[in-house]
Amino acid sequence: MSRAESGHGFAPIGVVRSCFGEKFGIPRQPGLVPEAEAVVELFPPHDRAEAVEGLDGFSHVWLVFVFHGVPGPSRGLRVRPPRLGGNRRLGVFASRSMFRPNPIGLSAVRLEQVEIREGRARLRVSGVDLLDGTPILDIKPYLPYADSIPEARAGYAPAAPQAMLSVSFSPQAAAVLGARQDGEKLRRLIDAVVGLDPRPAYRAEEARRRVYGMRLCDLVVRWTLDDAGACVLQLSQVDPSGLNGAGRTTSPDSV
Repeated sequence: MSRAESGHGFAPIGVVRSCFGEKFGIPRQPGLVPEAEAVVELFPPHDRAEAVEGLDGFSHVWLVFVFHGVPGPSRGLRVRPPRLGGNRRLGVFASRSMFRPNPIGLSAVRLEQVEIREGRARLRVSGVDLLDGTPILDIKPYLPYADSIPEARAGYAPAAPQAMLSVSFSPQAAAVLGARQDGEKLRRLIDAVVGLDPRPAYRAEEARRRVYGMRLCDLVVRWTLDDAGACVLQLSQVDPSGLNGAGRTTSPDSV
């Protein structure tokens, strides 16, 4: 990707390979789903071992990135923060919305491993809130003494959102997970993502029989609401053509 392709005069130094294949379902802040993992693939010459020398001494890093899944820079001065139910407008600079004058984001993630393979470096990270394919502009080490301010005020978002839904799995979904070597790991990821209730606020009162779909890793996850919480109805392999409808809502009869 060239400087022009990045859209803002900066050349990306890498790209994120994330478990999130579409925007629906991505946690609204980093760290909310520790099970959400990704790899930061670095582009030459930034993939050389000397570029990451010493980084393994840090537990967390800042990822500076481009919101590449949005149409373009926003000219709006006000947005609807999800934490306020999507019904109240605030100034764009009082929100971390992806719709910004310059679509640049900042995420603090856990650095799991600095990996060197055949002379090329890449980073394994977790707690991500990043769409697969996100361009990375820069990486900076997280410094607790400078980056953590315990007495800071957080306006309308004083605490992290808690899991809202208990999650159960249908026999079909449980069987798919049981047949996979990474099944338990995927179960924890699905439980955490669905439990946070990724639906937009305006859909909170929708009929409980509505079915939601999202892409996680190589699976399409379809789930609905019942009296006990959320039920994962079906897990299926992602269709490379994109025709299996992740991100849409459907009726249960179509599953």
